[in-house]
Amino acid sequence: MSILDHIEFSDLRVFVTILRTGSFKAAAIQLGLTPSATSHAMKRLEERLATQLLYRSSRAISPTAAGSELAARLEQGFEQIGAALSQLDSSAAGSLGELRINVFADAAHLLIEPAIPEFVRQCPKVRLAIVVDDKPIDIVSEGYDAGIRYGHYVPEGMVTAPLTRAHRWVAAAAPAYLDRHGRPLTLQDLQQHTCLQLLLGDNSSYQWEFGRGKHRQRIRVPGLVTINNTAATIAAAKAGVGIAYLLEGRISKEIEEGSLETILEEWAAPSEPFHMYYSSRRHAHPALRKLIDIIRLQHGLSRLR
Repeated sequence: MSILDHIEFSDLRVFVTILRTGSFKAAAIQLGLTPSATSHAMKRLEERLATQLLYRSSRAISPTAAGSELAARLEQGFEQIGAALSQLDSSAAGSLGELRINVFADAAHLLIEPAIPEFVRQCPKVRLAIVVDDKPIDIVSEGYDAGIRYGHYVPEGMVTAPLTRAHRWVAAAAPAYLDRHGRPLTLQDLQQHTCLQLLLGDNSSYQWEFGRGKHRQRIRVPGLVTINNTAATIAAAKAGVGIAYLLEGRISKEIEEGSLETILEEWAAPSEPFHMYYSSRRHAHPALRKLIDIIRLQHGLSRLR
């Protein structure tokens, strides 16, 4: 049995990226991984090669002699792979069957809808199947090529690619509601208001999160209306039913036109970027890379390397 049978291509890519960026953290950001996953990948690679590849200190990372030689050879190999992939034009990728993606509703609205026209132009013969489902599922056993989730909801062991920058969750209400009930000025003030409860895909009620870092808080808010659909929540908030808790990007149109106003702005909570993820145990559909790059470009990110 060859040593290659014990080594994952993704671990080699992590190693090269760590050297190229100069740190585990920077490599994790570029690859769309957590620092912990990057560290585990590097440890796994060294164990399977039975060779130390990196010198680590609190200040810097540098390759060992074996690591330097391996990195040089891998860079050449990755360049050849990149050149081979670049020769696949849109029509080649676009003729390879069906691409099935599982997406939760907000990502479908913010990412997939704007990307579909350009994807169809670049891959005119691919059968693109988008299934919108807020429930957490096993995309491999359910027969999907990939899925989109927030970074912290991606199952362990998956290959991930960030599609956007970080988002913000905000509380928002209609001007008419605020005129009738007043504008909350503190988090405690929310206890005196009607709040639209958010139901997650697993049917659990979501506690609203505010602030960041050590100031981050999760609170339960009062309200008799519970909705598991963003569009319905937005409609209810615009009708003055109560205060909603939503992705800021999801209500950019409503904020611009004035039908909704954000409140408690200083307490808006950051959220991890959306990530595309797929199994490391199977070959990715050739058109998936094109869809990822289309979405990234539309959201101000560069193409994947």
